[in-house]
Amino acid sequence: MSGQSNTDYEAYYVPEKSRLAIWASLSLFTTLFGGASVLNDKTFGDPGVATNSWFIFIVGLVIFLGTMFAWFRTTIIENRAGMNSGQLKHSYAIGMQWFIFSEVMFFAAFFGALWYVRNLAGPWLGGEGDGGRFSYLLWESFSYEWPMMQTPQDAVGGAGAQIMANNGVMTGPEKNLSFPGWANVLHWLPMWNTIILMSSSVTAHIAHLGLLAGNRKKQNLWLGITVTLGFIFVYLQYLEYHEAYVEYGLYLSSGIYGSTFFMLTGFHGFHVCLGAFMLLVQWLRSAKGGHFTPEDHFGFEASSWYWHFVDVVWVGLFLFVYII
Repeated sequence: MSGQSNTDYEAYYVPEKSRLAIWASLSLFTTLFGGASVLNDKTFGDPGVATNSWFIFIVGLVIFLGTMFAWFRTTIIENRAGMNSGQLKHSYAIGMQWFIFSEVMFFAAFFGALWYVRNLAGPWLGGEGDGGRFSYLLWESFSYEWPMMQTPQDAVGGAGAQIMANNGVMTGPEKNLSFPGWANVLHWLPMWNTIILMSSSVTAHIAHLGLLAGNRKKQNLWLGITVTLGFIFVYLQYLEYHEAYVEYGLYLSSGIYGSTFFMLTGFHGFHVCLGAFMLLVQWLRSAKGGHFTPEDHFGFEASSWYWHFVDVVWVGLFLFVYII
C-alpha cells in the first residue's frame, strides 16, 4: 500500500554476530560422543583398561554449560535493556515449544523400544509367534518373562556357550525394582519419587500464580520449594541406583531389562537435574536480581513448562517401567 510507512511495523532487534552457536554445537557433539563412549565402556569395555571417555564427556559438558550461560546471560541483558520486541519474545516461546516437542520425540523413541522388547522381541526369543519359530536353535532353554531376570545368555550357560552374537557378558539381576507389594510399599523409592515430583509440579504452579499476581514473596517461596523437591528427587534416584547396583545386581549390562531401565530412568534423571538448575537460575534471578514482572517472565515460564514436561514423563516411567 502506497500510504504505509515503516512506523506501521514493530522494530525487530537483530543481535550482533556471535561464535556462541559454533561453541554450543562443538561442545554438545563432544558431550554426546563422550557419553556414548562411557556407555560403550560399561557394556563392552575391559574393566582393567583405562579410557578417556569420562574426561571427554565432562570437558564437553563443562564447555557446553559455559556456552549456554554466556548465551542466556546475553539474551537476559538484551531483554532487560528493552531490545526485545513482542515478535521476538513470541519467537522465544515458539522455540521453547519446539524444543519440548523434540524432547517428547526423544523419550517416545525409548518408550517405543521398551514396548517393542516387551511385546515383540522378548516373546519371540521365548518361542512365541512367527518370530520365535527358530529361537530354540539359539536359546533353547530361555523362557520369556518381564522383568527379564534371566537373559538368553544365562539360559544357554553363559557367554562362552553362545552359538553366535557373543558381544559381552549379559547376566540377569538378582532382584528387580518393580512394585514390591503393598506390605513393602513404604520402603519403595519409586513411589516416594513420584510423590515428590508430582508435588513439585503443584508448587511450581503456585509459584507461577504468585508471579502473575505480582506477589514476589509467594513466588520465591514456592519456587524455592520446587527446586528443593527437584534435588531431593535426584538424591533419591541416586539411592535407588545404589540399591540396584549393590543389593539387586542390576546393571546396564543386565540384559535388556537393565538397559531399558537405566536408559529411561537415567536420561530422565538428567532432565530432572537440568530442569532443577533452570528453576534455580530463575529463583536466583527473582530473589537476588528482582527480575520478572507479571507481563514479562518468559525465563520463568519456559522453565516451568519444561518442569511440567519432566513430571509427565516420570508418570509414564512409573507406570511402564515400575508398575505394568
